Amino acid sequence: MQDNLIIMGINAPKEHQAIITQLIHGLADLYLKDKTQLFPYPETMIDEGQTSPAPDILLYHHLLDKTVAIIEVTHSVGIKKDSTKVFNLIKDYEVEEGFVYDYKKNVWYTVDKESGHISESSFCHALNIHLDSLLTIPPRKKAH
Repeated sequence: MQDNLIIMGINAPKEHQAIITQLIHGLADLYLKDKTQLFPYPETMIDEGQTSPAPDILLYHHLLDKTVAIIEVTHSVGIKKDSTKVFNLIKDYEVEEGFVYDYKKNVWYTVDKESGHISESSFCHALNIHLDSLLTIPPRKKAH
C-alpha cells in the first residue's frame, strides 16, 4: 500500500488535485470562521509516530488529539480499492467517519465503520454538513 501512496502523490491528475484543493479551502474556511474545531490536512499521515498511510484529506481535532474523519478522492475505477483503504484506516485508527468521492461520476460514498459497506452520501456528522456543498464547478481553461 505504501508504494501506491507514493505513486499517487506523483501522478495525481489535475482534476483530482483540484477537488482536494476545493475541499481543503471550504473546510479551512469553516475552521477559520469557528464553525468547526476540525482542521483539514491534505495528504497527512494519521499516525505521526510511525509511517502510516495518508488519506487525501483528514479532519483533525487538536484538542482531542484525534483524526475524526477522512476523505479519499478517486475516479470510478478506484472506488473499490479506495473504499477498502478508507475502511482499513477508520478501523485501524479509530476514525469516526470515512468518505470516498468519485469525481468522474460526482458521487460521494460513506464507508460504514463496522462493515466496510459503502452507501451514497456526502453527509459528515462531525461537521453537520454535506461535503458536496464544498465543491464548486471544476476549473476550466480560459480563452486567450
